[in-house]
Amino acid sequence: MLLGQLSTSNSPNAPIRFRNVAAAAGVDFVLENSPTPEKQLIETMAGGVAVFDYDGDGLPDIFFTNGASVPSLDKSAAKYHNRLFRNLGGMKFKDVTEEAGLAGAGYSIGASAADYDNDGHADLFVAGVHSNHLYRNLGNGRFEDVTAKAGIRSDVWSITGGWFDYDNDGLLDLLVVNYLKWSPESPPYCGDPAGKIRAYCHPKFFEGLPNTLYHNRGDGTFEDVSEKSGIASEIGKGMSIAFGDYDGDGLVDAFITNDKLPNFLFHNLGNGRFAEVALEMGVALSDEGRAVSAMGADFRDYDNDGRPDIIFTALAGETFPVFHNEGKKGFRDRTSYSQLGPLANQRSGWSVGLVDFNNDGWKDLFTANSHVNDTVELFEAAKYKLANSIFANAGNGMFLDVSREAGADFHEARAHRGAAFADFNNDGKVDVVVSALGQPAELWENVSPEANTWLLLKLRGTRSNRDGIGATIRIGNQYNQMTTNVGYASSSHAGVHFGLGKARQVDRVEIHWPSGVQQVLTHVPANQVLQVTEPAK
Repeated sequence: MLLGQLSTSNSPNAPIRFRNVAAAAGVDFVLENSPTPEKQLIETMAGGVAVFDYDGDGLPDIFFTNGASVPSLDKSAAKYHNRLFRNLGGMKFKDVTEEAGLAGAGYSIGASAADYDNDGHADLFVAGVHSNHLYRNLGNGRFEDVTAKAGIRSDVWSITGGWFDYDNDGLLDLLVVNYLKWSPESPPYCGDPAGKIRAYCHPKFFEGLPNTLYHNRGDGTFEDVSEKSGIASEIGKGMSIAFGDYDGDGLVDAFITNDKLPNFLFHNLGNGRFAEVALEMGVALSDEGRAVSAMGADFRDYDNDGRPDIIFTALAGETFPVFHNEGKKGFRDRTSYSQLGPLANQRSGWSVGLVDFNNDGWKDLFTANSHVNDTVELFEAAKYKLANSIFANAGNGMFLDVSREAGADFHEARAHRGAAFADFNNDGKVDVVVSALGQPAELWENVSPEANTWLLLKLRGTRSNRDGIGATIRIGNQYNQMTTNVGYASSSHAGVHFGLGKARQVDRVEIHWPSGVQQVLTHVPANQVLQVTEPAK
């Protein structure tokens, strides 16, 4: 059977199953957010996760960001160290934090992996509270902190960073998402009027910030082009970033969720400048015209029409909004039609990912769930700790909640935060790693029983950036792109995955590289990791 136009295989016929193997795998990380009686806002924001192959052995490794002492913001004990776990194969991992030099400093929030210097080794940017760090992968199992020499600042509270080549010069640039103005001194009181119950403050009590764009000079240093690019002209309260070429002009655009403010969609104008077009394109606000607590986002085609859509998480009562890409008309709010409106209305989510977990050719949705406020149950009809969710793609523009059938241990309620996605054991099924405040991390092995086929593409740019970030790929009626920014404060650098249904061979793979080179592969066998090198023009 060849893959032409994929037929829909609805979730009742292609179940999705997971089991938590973190303990057996040796992933023994606990996210230390350092809660205090003062309810400092940073305490609820920790937990970014990055997945990337740091040692080049073909197996994706796991990096966790971690908190610090409050109010000092120092990693004063080993329990606050960021942690790197090397994938040994067979779903076994080893803590290699110390030898890698990634214990870190400060109160870390998010992480983003990519090869910014094109030396063939994936590097790491870690964002935090007045503490950003760029780690260069030396290729010998160690990282060097090159923040100062690279010209990266740490003067504000940053949530995460996003790697993309906005000018298609073959060098990855860095867009840092900043949250709000905060200091540990004299935090405002928020809670009940009687002063007996303290709660984490609403973001309205703090001023927002512009985001920061760094242009890669190609010599190991970056130039701050936030002002001249137009990025700094918009003040927000940024929570996550996702990239996609929404208008198909060959230039990567950036979507940034904002906390209780309209979202940003930065349209890449191709001349080093961006225009913020979220309102006119229909993704700034919901159809009701309200700004929600927008959290983690993914910018990917969920209905196989060849255009990247936008889905992000929010808090209970706000749903998980779905914005469908209508082409030149912009985006349309399809939250209700997709069924995520009613299905997610009483859930609160952080990280998110559109991934084909059952390999049926349709991208499903994973959400790492929890409310922000640990006292919410005293004030609202909402739950603080929640189980994660799986929404299977029905192939008709709708999603089905299949969380209950996902596995016996999938229902544990925790304060989940970051999540990243990769096939950790090379069986063709995408797994998930999730962090949770004050509790052990979860490693969800995908044990879905359907014997559907798959293809994983790992790109190597020659004229484009080495990772091929920004490349778009079409297989049959499926469309995807190479990006490492997925979810809340998290990064998934693990290639581009396609589920193929029952196809044993792909008749045509079309790759559009950021350099403008178009590449076509034919008669590609299924069930393999395919290394693809960009051809010369």
